[in-house]
Amino acid sequence: MAESVSNITAQMPRAKLAGLLLFFLGPAVVIYTLFSIYPLVATMALSTYTSDPSGARSFVGLANFETLLGDALWSKPFWNALGNNLIFFAVHMCMQNPIGIALAGLLSLPGLRLKGFYRTVMFLPTMLSVVIVGFSWNLILSPLWGVAAGALKAVGLGSLFAPWLGLESSALVTLSLISVWQFVGIPMMLIYAALLNIPEELIDAARVDGLGQFRIFFHIKLPLVLPTISLVSVLTFVANFNAFDLIYSVKGALAGPNFATDILGTFFYRTFFGNQLQLGNPTMGAAVATVMFFIILLGLCLYLFLVQRRIRRYAF
Repeated sequence: MAESVSNITAQMPRAKLAGLLLFFLGPAVVIYTLFSIYPLVATMALSTYTSDPSGARSFVGLANFETLLGDALWSKPFWNALGNNLIFFAVHMCMQNPIGIALAGLLSLPGLRLKGFYRTVMFLPTMLSVVIVGFSWNLILSPLWGVAAGALKAVGLGSLFAPWLGLESSALVTLSLISVWQFVGIPMMLIYAALLNIPEELIDAARVDGLGQFRIFFHIKLPLVLPTISLVSVLTFVANFNAFDLIYSVKGALAGPNFATDILGTFFYRTFFGNQLQLGNPTMGAAVATVMFFIILLGLCLYLFLVQRRIRRYAF
């Protein structure tokens, strides 16, 4: 019988083992440190400084965070952006992931024809540039030359049309739904791949017991893909709190109307690089980026300790 890899590595001299690890993992560690760890540490360090008009920087500790969270000039747009980001994330969790689960379930049905075509069509928007998607939907929903108004009139729903992207009450939800339309293919494909890995014997046994496709999906398939659904939820959380490009491509850095679509990504961009209403402030921008990092870190920690541990108990 062939000797296991663990036994081989245990018997290997430490110098040779260290050399192999350095050869195979060294380049990845260097690249990860250079492009991920160093920028993160440098950003955190920059957030503890402030600069005067001459450009000279001085250490201020946590003063930038106190200003960001407590000063009226900074705290109001920050909390507005954070609240909008939570809404942006909630729309994705309540719309994108359930739709992705439903589409994956339909694609996994036995005997469904043209599965490859359906997968391609539903995943195609994910491969499009966000700028193209934003520009296209901006044209579609335009009250002047868009086709949305005419399409609703054609089916007798013309009275429902409104300039959704131009209203403070609906602009953020509209952009969230556009993002859902574009990226629903990602959770669909991940969950579909997990469904394909379910042993066929379990499905056959359920059919023998008289269960229909609906009950098989909810009582057998869905519990078995809970770890994948949990992973998709984490990816959705991280992606939404790093979101920037769709809002910027449709509404610009000011995230109008009246900052109704402003999220942490666009707030950070205005703070760091500036815009026509304010000058860029790299140290405050670094403070915003650091707060974004800790928000995402807190969310991941809550997931690991409150969700992942329960899923592992369920699975094993």
